[in-house]
Amino acid sequence: MTLQTNKLTKKELQIYILLLCANADSAETEEELNMIKSKVDAETFERIYKDFSSATEDERLERVDDNIQVHDFENIELAELRREMYEIFFADCDFKIMERNLNRIMDNIIY
Repeated sequence: MTLQTNKLTKKELQIYILLLCANADSAETEEELNMIKSKVDAETFERIYKDFSSATEDERLERVDDNIQVHDFENIELAELRREMYEIFFADCDFKIMERNLNRIMDNIIY
């Protein structure tokens, strides 16, 4: 079974969301990917990245929405996730319009 048919753990969801943030401007940089890789083991990253890469943008957002609702995130966990998202957005020192749009969409999904 692929990740598409399974629910993500909180850690896997975190990585999936960070990949979504890195891809917001359609240009995942090596720095962004290295930041994400540092948060999880290589095998898990590769598995999630493969699944992420095979999905469309709409499928990715739907997947995040579905999985956010499954997990009971505490406020501190959401604050930490948002901090990590901003680290990815600002890794290139530029908060582009596509990143700002994804940020608003994620606000609606997460909260």
